[in-house]
Amino acid sequence: MTVKEAVRARTGSAYEVRGGDESRGEGERTPSGTSADMPDTAGTPDAPATPATVAAGRAAQELGLRRSEFELAVHLGLIAVTAGPGSGRPRVHEREIARLREDPGFPDGLAERVRTVGTAEGAALLGIAPARFTRLARAGCVSPVTFYLNRYRAVVWLYLADELASFAVREPELLAGRTPLGMRTMLEAGGDRRARNWRSQRIDRLLKRTADPWARAAVEASALDSAHLAEVVEDPYERAYLARVRPEPVFGRPGSVAARETMGELMLADDPDEILWRRINLTLGLDLAREERPAPHPGDDPGARMTPAPEPTSRVAPPQAQPVAETAPPLSLPAEETPAGLREPGAKRLLARLGWRRRSEG
Repeated sequence: MTVKEAVRARTGSAYEVRGGDESRGEGERTPSGTSADMPDTAGTPDAPATPATVAAGRAAQELGLRRSEFELAVHLGLIAVTAGPGSGRPRVHEREIARLREDPGFPDGLAERVRTVGTAEGAALLGIAPARFTRLARAGCVSPVTFYLNRYRAVVWLYLADELASFAVREPELLAGRTPLGMRTMLEAGGDRRARNWRSQRIDRLLKRTADPWARAAVEASALDSAHLAEVVEDPYERAYLARVRPEPVFGRPGSVAARETMGELMLADDPDEILWRRINLTLGLDLAREERPAPHPGDDPGARMTPAPEPTSRVAPPQAQPVAETAPPLSLPAEETPAGLREPGAKRLLARLGWRRRSEG
């Protein structure tokens, strides 16, 4: 029996009756029964002729999902939502619900795609010991999709069961035998890529939701602390604009103070190579944003500055100006991407703009 078959066998009819809610969102747990209580305000007699929509809670019910699973499906791009009247709570078009319900595998197919497991259940699905599963996760072989805080306010990472099954088929040699030397060296040095991989996937999904260059730059900026951000974006009005246009998850941040604080900490890049990667992407993203339009300043006439001053011809070549989405980052940047390996004049100027020289010399 393959791992995927085992996954299907374990889930079986687990989604025939779906009550309660494991988590409100990343980092927070809430009481059960919240998904069915949200009112449906669509379709009033005086409303204009617009496509019929339903509230998120009603949509979750009709799709056989818990509220946390529904929110995760939206985050993964499996369910399309639209903003409610006055940019209120997200709503779902009835035709979107109909499309999902017409899928041959409904409802188990959709539910399985958003089913999350912790370390113990994930290890059981892969047929390995929990300790080995943790080592694989710390090494970045499997990436968490969300988390919650336990009673001790410790982060508990959750993984997509479907992605674990795909990993087992793709990398069966990592499930048994001796751990590869490079991975073993990284783990013995205390490496842990779980938060970094979670950040990377989260940033990639937020980037897919917007084409606005300032909003995309703001997503990259969200991974840098205030000190690094001020070095890359020296203009305080640009920093304020980035904070204002930064896209947030569809359902916002966790409600509890502890969860918000934890997410704020997890969002910040902490490895030197990851910080450099985000600084580069932000710098290139700012170039695109400034070409599109300048950030507003106090007293600006909206039509007075439509086109920024031309950049010097010696700037970074256009093919390099597109921010790169980090997918499976290496343990350390290749030599040609590190400060010591960037030798071309254009690269030196880019590092100077990143403030890397000031930090290394200081």
